[in-house]
Amino acid sequence: MSQDNRGNNRDKQVVRATDTDLKEKVVAINRVAKVVKGGRRFSFSAIVVVGDGNGTVGFGLGKANEVTDAIAKGIDDAKKNLVKVPLYKHTVPHAMEGKYSGGFVLVQPAAAGTGVIAGGAMRAVFESAGIKDVLAKSKGSSNPHNVVKATFDALSKMRDPMTIAQQRGISLQRVFNG
Repeated sequence: MSQDNRGNNRDKQVVRATDTDLKEKVVAINRVAKVVKGGRRFSFSAIVVVGDGNGTVGFGLGKANEVTDAIAKGIDDAKKNLVKVPLYKHTVPHAMEGKYSGGFVLVQPAAAGTGVIAGGAMRAVFESAGIKDVLAKSKGSSNPHNVVKATFDALSKMRDPMTIAQQRGISLQRVFNG
């Protein structure tokens, strides 16, 4: 067990891309310019989120001269950064805040049938992870890079209720009822 109580240095459960069937979602595409001697040279950067819809999710950034190449590179990068997210009844097990640079997110569990109440970049992450009911709020930066990374920070700090029950030596019901 890590001595960092905030969970930043916790061992993430890394998953291999070949183990699962992954679906990809493009979060954002940016046209970026590099100023050279003859003028501007344009290229594209793409943020892509991949997931199997069953708790495995990853994100990646791809940059290339063509949009399709940038997306393909983003997908390859995302497959290298897969993590396993604990799910409990198609929602997150508990409320958690995530932070990355200027992006802050608040993620809370929701009752069955609520749906994904979240902004664009966070919605892609939750849907790819297979989270069907969640309440989420993006505070701070609306930059998709920071929002996606802050959402991953919050999800990576989540703890599985079964594991907590075993560590405390109590039943799963007592974890939720106190």
